[in-house]
Amino acid sequence: MTSIQYLEEQVKQLPPIERQEFREWFLEWDADDWDRQIERDAQAGKLDAFAAEALAEYHAGKATEL
Repeated sequence: MTSIQYLEEQVKQLPPIERQEFREWFLEWDADDWDRQIERDAQAGKLDAFAAEALAEYHAGKATEL
């Protein structure tokens, strides 16, 4: 049994209130993990090309108001 399969079985056995608590915890953890990944990518320069492209389009008048 893989770790994922084990976790799936454990989650299925949770009572509804604990499943809701787990869901809330996981969603918050997942969002925080995503933020940490974006921060690491930004610090590593992986987003520089996207920023440069966006700024170039803005300076060329290609940007639109949201």
